[in-house]
Amino acid sequence: MPYRRTSQGAELTSTRTTAVRRSSALTREVPLARTPGTDQAGPATGQAPFEPGAEFDRQVRTLAGLGYPAMAGLDPAGFEAMLAPLRELAVRHGDTACDPAGGRAPFLLVVTRQVAPIEQTMPATTLHGGRKPGFVDRSFEPGALERFVATPATALPDPRAYLLFEVERGEEFCGAIPNDAMSTITERGRALLTIEEGIALVTQFPQILVKNKCFSLGGSRCGDRRVPALWISQGAPKLGWCWEGNPHTWLGMASAATRRATT
Repeated sequence: MPYRRTSQGAELTSTRTTAVRRSSALTREVPLARTPGTDQAGPATGQAPFEPGAEFDRQVRTLAGLGYPAMAGLDPAGFEAMLAPLRELAVRHGDTACDPAGGRAPFLLVVTRQVAPIEQTMPATTLHGGRKPGFVDRSFEPGALERFVATPATALPDPRAYLLFEVERGEEFCGAIPNDAMSTITERGRALLTIEEGIALVTQFPQILVKNKCFSLGGSRCGDRRVPALWISQGAPKLGWCWEGNPHTWLGMASAATRRATT
């Protein structure tokens, strides 16, 4: 996409894309380690190599510890049994770059709103090292959140739970017009994240949501010009929305390589 700067903001540049690719090459081999004293993933410190099976187990424990089984109307054993078939997929396909602080995650366990409502999963998020619960912005008028669903092009592989691979928060798109960013991601053959996937990303890797590197979730739309997004407000994660034609210097566009499920 050729570069040009407009009064609405900066579109993508070929040189910027090249720089991002160079940055990716520098961080691609960084393995994952857990933050001491927590069960949350953090940047590696060199103690242990990244192991997809252990990471899958950590993500299941994180959801269980946040009360997802009760949200789903299941006991802990039933909740784990629902997710267990996905572990083999994580082991087989999930050994890729992991750098949460740099905006990348190798894979993500996603539980949809059919299992756990957004109104309950969003308050289960926090910023890295924070305590304030995430929240849904009041700009969503009554009934609006239910209308922000996965687009037909998103094609979820399972209505309840699945895995998302090679996830990026997309800070290269900060300052780009959201419509342009979504088109570029689609041209690259990558998938735009949904609301549930964005919540899952912040839940499992809170280091990814930081000041000036927040992200839109173009995989969920409601038929108008609004694009949902996650950013920081009042010291906590906030689910809001922005217009598809309005760029923001602090808001990128999250994406992933692919989605997989056992069905």
